[in-house]
Amino acid sequence: MGNDRRQRRLVMDEQTTCLWSHRQKRGRDGVWRDALTLYRDGVRVRFVFLACAPDSGRWTTEGGYWYEGCVGDNRGNLLNLREPGVVRALVEEAGRRGLLPWDRAGDGDGIGGGPVELDGWELFPAVVAAVDG
Repeated sequence: MGNDRRQRRLVMDEQTTCLWSHRQKRGRDGVWRDALTLYRDGVRVRFVFLACAPDSGRWTTEGGYWYEGCVGDNRGNLLNLREPGVVRALVEEAGRRGLLPWDRAGDGDGIGGGPVELDGWELFPAVVAAVDG
């Protein structure tokens, strides 16, 4: 089995390249999370999908190896956070919403702010539509 913790390269366009990786871990609060982390010019953006209550309609693999890296809902929607197309769709949706620090810098260099942590579930419906559409 390969090293799933390696950083992979995502080329968005001629000027934009990010490194990304996926991690699955239990936080200090005991809640499992799947996190997709992007790095661009020293700035970190993390999309976090927290494991939810069983009646929430949202699920992660919560430490299991079956479908590791996948998040889904009870409507049959599934995202594999280890697929480059899903990563691209997350980045594009976050960019459309102005959530990426390199998109909202006002100093003209395109980079700004410190580490950013985003709730992946907020982007989930739009990303599912983009990937399936």
